[in-house]
Amino acid sequence: MEYLDNFGKFFDDFQVGDTFIHQPAKTITESDNNLFCLLTMNHHPLHLDKEYASKQIYKNRLVVGTYLIGLVVGMSVPDISGKAMVNLDYEKIIHHSPVFIGDTIHASSTILATRLSRSKPDRGIVFVETKAYNQKNELVLSLKRHILVPVK
Repeated sequence: MEYLDNFGKFFDDFQVGDTFIHQPAKTITESDNNLFCLLTMNHHPLHLDKEYASKQIYKNRLVVGTYLIGLVVGMSVPDISGKAMVNLDYEKIIHHSPVFIGDTIHASSTILATRLSRSKPDRGIVFVETKAYNQKNELVLSLKRHILVPVK
C-alpha cells in the first residue's frame, strides 16, 4: 500500500536520545470519556457523575486513566510504532497528575535503547518512553514500552 510507505519508522531510523513531538494534541471531551467508560464498563461515578465528583478531592470528573494511556500511545503511532509488528510490553506507567474533561493533551517520546532481535535478524527492539502533558504543560502521564520493528 503505497500511501502507507512513509507511515512510521524502521528500526534503523531510531537513535538513542531521539525525541519525537507527537502532533496533533487532543482536547478530551465529555463524550470521549463517557464513551470510553461505556465501552470498558468502567462506571465509577468519579468519571461519570458530576455531582458525585464535585464532592471528591478534585471537585471535578476525572478522565479514565486507561483512556489516557490509549490516547497517548495512539498519538505516538505515526512517529514510533507505525511500522511496529507488536508492542512487546508496557512498564512503569505513572499517572503524575489528574486529567479532567476539557484538558488538552500533548505528548512526546524519547528513544531510550535499541537492539537487534536475538532470534530474528530482520527486526529490532526499540525501548521508548512517552510522556504526556496538559495545556498547562504539567506532566500527567509517563510510560515506557518495548516495540518490535522491522529492519530496513
